[in-house]
Amino acid sequence: MRHPLQSPTPKHIMTMDKTLQTNVLAELGWEPSVTAAHIGVTAKDGVVTLTGHVQNYMEKHAAEKAAGRVKGVRAVAEEIEVRLPLHARKNDDEIAIAVVQRLDWNVSVPDGAVKVKVEKGWVTLTGEVEWQYQKAAAEHDIRGMLGVVGIMNHVTIKPRPNAATIGADITEALHRSWYDPKTINVSTNGGVVHLTGTVHNWYDRQTAGWTAWGAPGATTVENDIRVV
Repeated sequence: MRHPLQSPTPKHIMTMDKTLQTNVLAELGWEPSVTAAHIGVTAKDGVVTLTGHVQNYMEKHAAEKAAGRVKGVRAVAEEIEVRLPLHARKNDDEIAIAVVQRLDWNVSVPDGAVKVKVEKGWVTLTGEVEWQYQKAAAEHDIRGMLGVVGIMNHVTIKPRPNAATIGADITEALHRSWYDPKTINVSTNGGVVHLTGTVHNWYDRQTAGWTAWGAPGATTVENDIRVV
């Protein structure tokens, strides 16, 4: 019998990888917005790789989220290809016009703050906004649009002069939740926030990052929290 303090044997690691692969496949099959039959899954040391193809970018994003919420997933490598059906294919100029109109109707995106470029169905967003949620809203709003095969969100956050208390503010916000003060560390350099420490699953890692982005003055969040 293996002592609990000993390192896992290669056979045990292979068993854990196989179990994780099976669980991710089951979660993809459970997610109604994903056609799991077209997606392949491999797992190694907690890192899950998704391959295959989907019919739209929204489904690709949903598959990544579904994989990330499975217990034991430490990271997701997403290599899924978007293969648009004929009825969903649009010219780049059509996509660009539709994206600009959609952003104009989104109350979370400041007027004129986000610029759009489209090339072969890939949408690139640039510009500058006050908050991370505004940057995220711009991307979220166009994921499900016809013709979009991918999004590169290069929108930046405006720096603020009152960045001195960012670290303390984020630490307090994290501790208002269930996060143990001993497991998450926050360091800052101006508006750049660096998160380190450990959590038990991928979703908690993402939640800590979202919490950090809520701090006034945060322009970049480097999330190096490990999933153990």
